[in-house]
Amino acid sequence: MNAILTGEARFTALENVSPNDLQEGLKRAEESVDHLLNLVGSRLGLDHNRVLGSRYSFPLLARYLDERGSANLITQELDHLLYWYIHTMLWGRYAGSTESKLNQDLDAIENPDDGVTGLIDILRRARADLRLRPDDFIGWSRGARFYPFLYMLTRVNHLRDWCSGIELNAALLGRLSSLQLHHIFPKAKLYRADEYGASAKYTRRQVNALANFTFLTQKCNLKIRDRDPAKYLAEIAQRDPTLLEEHCIPMEPDLWEVPRYLDFLEARRTLLAKAGNQLLETLLHGEGVALDAAADGIVADATSEALVPGRIDTDEELQVLIDLNDWVVERGLADGELEYELADDESGDPLAVLDLAWPDGLQPGLTQPVALLLDETLDTEKAATAVGFLSFTDVAELRQHVERLELGADSGVP
Repeated sequence: MNAILTGEARFTALENVSPNDLQEGLKRAEESVDHLLNLVGSRLGLDHNRVLGSRYSFPLLARYLDERGSANLITQELDHLLYWYIHTMLWGRYAGSTESKLNQDLDAIENPDDGVTGLIDILRRARADLRLRPDDFIGWSRGARFYPFLYMLTRVNHLRDWCSGIELNAALLGRLSSLQLHHIFPKAKLYRADEYGASAKYTRRQVNALANFTFLTQKCNLKIRDRDPAKYLAEIAQRDPTLLEEHCIPMEPDLWEVPRYLDFLEARRTLLAKAGNQLLETLLHGEGVALDAAADGIVADATSEALVPGRIDTDEELQVLIDLNDWVVERGLADGELEYELADDESGDPLAVLDLAWPDGLQPGLTQPVALLLDETLDTEKAATAVGFLSFTDVAELRQHVERLELGADSGVP
């Protein structure tokens, strides 16, 4: 609403907006967000909460649609917006310094002649190269930043179930037809890999690698269970090899052996990057937009982002935070925010990024703000403490604090 009415990210811009305009702004915001959810759901297949990324891009997208009129936008322009949206999700455009970056992007769309070009140029300056690389798919677990993109490839490329041949989506009807995450190499096999000729067992991170994931119906997932991939993939290939190829499965049978698992991951990451680039290039409609900033004479920015203390550094750290947050929510307490940005009240400039934070408290309105800071500098902790956060640097300590809250022995107020 704020972005639509004022073109600003900071809420101080609403100071002189009348109540009637606020009501109208809420209505326009609701209409824009509904349109956007339908757009990313139908065009990108991001049709449920778990895979809806880059939510802070929605104020920008909502203003763009509201100013230009969603009915007036041609398919090509909408696809360019979606191209930009995907990249904000993949690279965490709004993971830190949210307000300053959102204001920068809101300013970029004020030029009616540029359209989405200015937004894409900002991304190219920040990333230097917008092509996907195999290493981009090295992440692991459902918390990996590229997890929604893997789901997106499933939906946009109309991938089919390996057992029924039916196109996969989240709304399939019938018993055991729901979409499920499938480990191509079963976890049970990988955790006992030494029994199948591998030199050692694989780690949890390797077992749950993004490149070991695909999506199938629940019925098919149950049917495959812990079967040897060398056997069940060979059966599918004999029946219809395109079922595997469209899921970016390497078609060299020796890579389906448990001892070759790491080689399988490497080969599949290459195929996933190729499929991802093809999808992104389709959204550009062959306009020849340079993916490499240097190739188009654009100098990559040395952004101030790195100067802001705090950041989630690894996929492993991200998974720890996600697991902890789920544990907190299961106990009836508030849902925390990952990479919560602390900003100066006056200037809006970013002060620090907190790994996981409850800015309204674990019990909103009753307890003080809480933050978990893993392997962060003293500057991050000082910034959090200065604005009233109770900071923890250890997961076990925060768990103990939560348990004391459950017993009513700790209000969280010093």
